[in-house]
Amino acid sequence: MAVTQPAAPSTPAPVPAPVSVSALAVPPSVPSVPSVPSVLAVLSVRGEAGRGGSGGWGSAVRLAGPVPGALAHRYAALPPPLEVALAALRLEALLGDPRDAANPYGLPALAAAGSAAAGSAGSAGEGRAGRVVPLLAAAGLGQVRAADQRVRALRPLLRRDLALGHAAGMSGGSGTPPAARARGQVAESSPVPAVLLGPAALVAAAGSVLRHAALTVAGRGGGEPALRQWQPVLAAAFADLLACESLTCVALRRPAGPGAGAGAGLLGAVAGYVVPTVLADVLAQLGLVLAECGHGPAGTGGRMLAKLTRDLPLAGVDAAGAAHWQDRLARALPALAAEEPRAPHRGPAPALFRLADPPAPTPAAVGEQGEGYIPDEPGGDGPGGDSVVLSGLLRAGAVRPDGADADRAALGAVARRLLTEQRALRRPCRTAGADPGAPAARALADRQALLWLAAAVLGVREAADEGRGLFLGGTHWALLALSGIAGRLGVPLPGPVPDPRAPVWAELAGRVRHGVDCDVYATRLLW
Repeated sequence: MAVTQPAAPSTPAPVPAPVSVSALAVPPSVPSVPSVPSVLAVLSVRGEAGRGGSGGWGSAVRLAGPVPGALAHRYAALPPPLEVALAALRLEALLGDPRDAANPYGLPALAAAGSAAAGSAGSAGEGRAGRVVPLLAAAGLGQVRAADQRVRALRPLLRRDLALGHAAGMSGGSGTPPAARARGQVAESSPVPAVLLGPAALVAAAGSVLRHAALTVAGRGGGEPALRQWQPVLAAAFADLLACESLTCVALRRPAGPGAGAGAGLLGAVAGYVVPTVLADVLAQLGLVLAECGHGPAGTGGRMLAKLTRDLPLAGVDAAGAAHWQDRLARALPALAAEEPRAPHRGPAPALFRLADPPAPTPAAVGEQGEGYIPDEPGGDGPGGDSVVLSGLLRAGAVRPDGADADRAALGAVARRLLTEQRALRRPCRTAGADPGAPAARALADRQALLWLAAAVLGVREAADEGRGLFLGGTHWALLALSGIAGRLGVPLPGPVPDPRAPVWAELAGRVRHGVDCDVYATRLLW
């Protein structure tokens, strides 16, 4: 892609030399940070508005000057508001080409810095975060206040470096480096709850490792047939990643008012536990694939994975962090076993699942309801409204196609099987909260968290299925993700289920070949 070099800034900047961005004006309220080119000469965005919308991947669209709305729609299949797309593009351009070995924010330099600072990762991470915070301000992230949209704008950094992205996100983009904080605390100016920032950062960073492994298999699979055996493995990893991001996005869209506390609510605790747990398996699979493809510890993929593994404790998404939130879930088992939502199964999908819509506004005030409370969403279900997520299971289980669509019928059958499991857990969960430290209580918390993950998958898929041909609205990834969840639960699948791994792999291979991220939004990458 053509590179336009900006004029020399008035102050030294940690911006790599190759900057490719245009018409991405820097907010005038940030005069002391490095400037970005104020006029867009040319911005190339790969792809059309949606994979199935108008011709598939690969066609280049050249936008001369800012085009409100059109840019956001070409930025992702599920477009963000224009200011979010511009902030993400600014940040990605300021960070420079991730493949450039001379770029201090490139993957080779970040992996090398992580290896050198392994002994003092905490202080080194905070120092490096302090250097990247001005880039966040220059990109305009301070103007993005909704939690789910802030994570989207921050994703260019999150997918490069888990620890650096998490530390910068903890600062809230306030322009000062984050100080050491206890688990569960973030800067007051940050709109992202701490319990969700870690999982969001982990999903983004794991997506980078998945892209590297998939690009290797997709590029060499034709010439080396032995690599084709890893295609189903990577397809399953892709489905698990989309499932974890679906849950995280739904939780980020949950309004948390003042008095609820950062990261409060069952959804946050579920994400804090289940995302690190599921992605630990995904990272182990990716390590095996990379090793078998010749990307050992000395290769780029091996170094990326090794650094990501070292950074897990810094973001609170290691085994200890997952155990912390599992304990919270064990204490909340009676709430997890609440009655089913009484809302009708027909009608539009709940607002939490509609990732392309603006999130619900934060309530003006929240009473003192104790730890873990989140106010009811309008039309929400269950205590604190969090069990609205279970409506994903109810709605999918209530759909009974006439048999013409085998995949949709199988998805509904799996949803009903999981819904039966959720109902069977209700009685033991009501009594297990008396001893949350018992192994039985932790096992129940694990099962309930996986069921909420399945419900989020089904809700997000339904909300994205609006006749636009989007991959997220299709059945293949959801069926593969639910099959993995059923396997972790030890629940047998209902009868013969179509194997969705081939179409999921085809989607993943198409994305990595044409510069599209492995996220739920199908975001086009600048580099």
